[in-house]
Amino acid sequence: MQEVITLTVFAGFSVLYLGERLTINHAIGFALICAGAFFVFKSPIQV
Repeated sequence: MQEVITLTVFAGFSVLYLGERLTINHAIGFALICAGAFFVFKSPIQV
């Protein structure tokens, strides 16, 4: 969860203050980290 918050703050800082552009690579990486956090905090998957 900490990684998701940290990357959100850093991405906002990069865009707003540094003028960097976010690319599709950033979006894919962020989505994968969010998916990882989801599966870590979700209850076990019932098979």
